[in-house]
Amino acid sequence: MKLTLKEIAENIGGTLRGADVEINSISRDSRDIGENCLYIPLKGEKFDGHDFIDMACAEGAVAVVTEREYEACPVPSVVVRDTRAALGDIARYYRKKLTNLKVVAVTGSVGKTTTKDIVASVLSRKYKTVKTQGNYNNDIGVPLTIFRIEEDTDVAVIEMGMNHFDEIDYLSSIALPDIAVITNIGVSHIENLGSRDGILKAKCEVFNHMAEESLKILNGDDDKLVTIARKYKNLCYCSLNEFAEVHADNVVERGLDGISCTIYLDDNNIKIPVNIPIPGKHMVKNAMFAAAVGFALGLSAEEIKDGIECFHPTAMRMDIIEGDKYTVINDAYNANPQSVEAAIDVLAACEGTTCCILGDMFELGEKAPQYHAEVGRYAVHRGIDYLICIGEMSENMYEGAVAMGGSEVAYFKTKEEFINDIEGILPEKCTVLVKASRGMHFEKIIEKLRSVE
Repeated sequence: MKLTLKEIAENIGGTLRGADVEINSISRDSRDIGENCLYIPLKGEKFDGHDFIDMACAEGAVAVVTEREYEACPVPSVVVRDTRAALGDIARYYRKKLTNLKVVAVTGSVGKTTTKDIVASVLSRKYKTVKTQGNYNNDIGVPLTIFRIEEDTDVAVIEMGMNHFDEIDYLSSIALPDIAVITNIGVSHIENLGSRDGILKAKCEVFNHMAEESLKILNGDDDKLVTIARKYKNLCYCSLNEFAEVHADNVVERGLDGISCTIYLDDNNIKIPVNIPIPGKHMVKNAMFAAAVGFALGLSAEEIKDGIECFHPTAMRMDIIEGDKYTVINDAYNANPQSVEAAIDVLAACEGTTCCILGDMFELGEKAPQYHAEVGRYAVHRGIDYLICIGEMSENMYEGAVAMGGSEVAYFKTKEEFINDIEGILPEKCTVLVKASRGMHFEKIIEKLRSVE
């Protein structure tokens, strides 16, 4: 990154106080100050980054962006009305300067982080690639990802999340995607968006700041995404249906070792047999998205295959942990009905005794009790041997499983209650799936399962 404080001030409507300095990095964390770093303090519910300006300067920050007229500021500053908005404005300006960069935006209700990871793995076979770290996919995370891009970066794969209208429009205005991927339209955040049609509208905001002819890669097996076929140009659907532009067959599940398939591109002229190292039929779709992006950006079949077969997912997403007593499928980063049922399918394909430890799924609106009950019924339907339901809303999951005839089903209001009884509940040598919404903090259960000897 090569910017000056003066050009930043001029392009975000800020007022420069002090001398012009060169900026080579940007941080919102006073404890993480890089070379020639611009510190941007943000305000949260429980903190105000402005309180740490002196600390950031002591750590080496050469300038700050601030909402306050700070007369004693030890370094030059740019005064703005809103530092959070300024973060996005600077990222937008810097993105526009990266004229040789290609941006791939990834959004969707389920699977966007894993799709982002596998797309980046494929593209890195040929290009210098930057991707969103973890799920830094909001109005703070997307700018921070942009700031990590260097002048010689070829491609950036940027994940975009949302829970309200206009959020993805804003993120797209910063990232200016050249290619967009929408994984699916589920019920995550339906509490705020009203319906799946509302979610579809919000996800399609990713197209708002793309050229009309830009490539849009969509899930061809999603009933909502297929409805926009006539609304936009240059759509590419990925499907298990052989009539889609990108499709797959010869799907073979290999348990926890992953899943294999054959992917077809370019009107079947390109045929790529791949072994995907992560289990679950949903991974076939993710691999198709990655293949479609790779093909669009000029990768060979060999490079696409290598990228798919070498990819590693973000932590706590289908992470297989072999312990002394349990084999744990750590998929605890987040949860919604679709992703939980997909994870249950993975567990159901495992040999031996199986156990689900499931918790509350958030932001599901007035149908939340129904969705939780359906997940409980689904676990019993798929033949899971033991089901543990944790959380206030998961009592509905428990009741749904019991009503379905599940016998080995237990309910705990808190994870602490379960952790205290864990060894008396789970049989040894079983395979355990752990999954819940992020706010349930089920990583504590993972730590306990790993420590049991």
